[in-house]
Amino acid sequence: MYRYDEYDQQIVNERVDQYRDQVRRRLSGELTEQEFLPLRLQNGLYMQIHGYMLRIAVPYGFISSKQMRMFAHIARKYDRGYGHFTTRQNIQFNWLKLEDTPDILAELASVEMHAIQTSGNCVRNITSDEFAGVAQDEVVDPRPYAEILRQWSTFHPEFAYLPRKFKIAISGGKEDRAAIYAHDIGLSVTKNAQGEVGFRVLVGGGLGRTPIIGVEICEFVPWQHILTYVESILRIYNQYGRRDNKYKARIKILVKALGIDEFKRQVEADWADLKEGPGTLTIEEVNRVASFFTDPAYETLTDHDSALNEFKADSRSFSNWMMRNVKPHRVPGYAIVVLSLKKPGDAPGDATAEQMEAIADLADRYSFGELRITHKQNLVLADVKQQDLIQLWQEATEYEVTSPNIGLLTDMISCPGAEFCTLANARSIPLAKSIAKRFEDLDFQHDIGEISINISGCVNACGQHHIGNIGITGVEKKDHDEWYQVSLGGAEGNHSSLSKILGPSFTFNQVPEVIDRILQVYLRERVEAESFIDTVRRIGHAPFKEHVYATDFDVEEEEVIDKHVVTSAQYSVPFYSPRF
Repeated sequence: MYRYDEYDQQIVNERVDQYRDQVRRRLSGELTEQEFLPLRLQNGLYMQIHGYMLRIAVPYGFISSKQMRMFAHIARKYDRGYGHFTTRQNIQFNWLKLEDTPDILAELASVEMHAIQTSGNCVRNITSDEFAGVAQDEVVDPRPYAEILRQWSTFHPEFAYLPRKFKIAISGGKEDRAAIYAHDIGLSVTKNAQGEVGFRVLVGGGLGRTPIIGVEICEFVPWQHILTYVESILRIYNQYGRRDNKYKARIKILVKALGIDEFKRQVEADWADLKEGPGTLTIEEVNRVASFFTDPAYETLTDHDSALNEFKADSRSFSNWMMRNVKPHRVPGYAIVVLSLKKPGDAPGDATAEQMEAIADLADRYSFGELRITHKQNLVLADVKQQDLIQLWQEATEYEVTSPNIGLLTDMISCPGAEFCTLANARSIPLAKSIAKRFEDLDFQHDIGEISINISGCVNACGQHHIGNIGITGVEKKDHDEWYQVSLGGAEGNHSSLSKILGPSFTFNQVPEVIDRILQVYLRERVEAESFIDTVRRIGHAPFKEHVYATDFDVEEEEVIDKHVVTSAQYSVPFYSPRF
């Protein structure tokens, strides 16, 4: 993975010093909250309902065991003993004191990390395929280009104050595992018929209030010109993006308004001036960055370890884990292991300090000291010897990260929701727990097969509900009760699609029953081994809608006066919640 040089380290250290002085001035009263707002957002610090939240950047989801141990340290010393991994492959800490945040950033800087590009109207943290470099279907390793894009976009003066935040995702496999269609810019590294490396470029994707699937703007941009081409897209957006209405400020709105042909014309016209300029990549620069992503010291091993088959026959739990959580590796004798942060009853994406330390130890022993964070809020050990899988499973089980549910019903994506977020209308994490409890039977989950359930507490779609096979969105109704819209038919990957709302909203306790009724229709209508999303696409929404709304819901609604049941943090300095 990429390592800081002296200039990287100096820049990050100077940013910490600058921020420390800003916090000092805020605490002394020299800065008002309004004056401090843009300064803290530039360093990933949000003010949420009950406390400050810090979002730490994890470029394209890659971290070392040392960095994971730092997360554990921060969780234990400054937070409430846990962290939350996000759908942008970052990590968030939700219970921080303002006066502690400069020290946290300083400690992060000591392990080559920061919180830049995690907030504000800038190019956000670049995301990528969590199996990059090890996937069997990989055409080109996207990691060097992800790092180049990161370096180029960080502190880019022209794009520091965009109309709105801007998200880029990059994938290098035949299968899209980075949800590139749901991003402002989606990049697929590929090769043309002559074997030359280049990029298929998508633009104008995004979720939130107005979900749109990205469209192709260029079939093939040679690798030398990818920075200048992306820069031209951003320049056109920066020039014409709506700044008068934040709900219409994303590039997807601009692309839709102009049409892809006119937008492309303007990008190409701008690109003509940049194409052969200083932003053109050289083979020397690509090789320099690629040198950080060379193969580890793989051993020559036999594929398909016989001991695994014997152990699988004796242990159903291990067999299930092998089937769901272990993925094929491009190097014989090795495997990719997905550690599940979706144990039923736990908050999706949460990991305790103890778990993070244990996972760091596992990475050191079994995966060359490196980890990946997935946009589905799980963790990956990318280079595990097949002969070590049994021992790894046994050790990881002690820390409850081996739930054999990757890709199944309980492998839900969830945003923090109204327990934490000032924007949310309804709770997400408790709902995810309720759904997981309802469908915790593993045999039933395996019978259902591949399915994605994504939960967002509001229309901002941090839980990516638009691209879940089943999407759940918190909506606000009268008397401040929590209500949820349920949608069907969303998907990510090569055949991305947006979900469609099923009908009128449901209460918190009705949602698990709604999902049960949806699954009943699927089990009744599926053909042989047809997946849930394929069944939805074949028969349409009507049979599901008819069955869901056919009868009343016989559920007891909980009596909760205050839906936000999380205990607030206590501060020695005034904390002004945006909501309360």
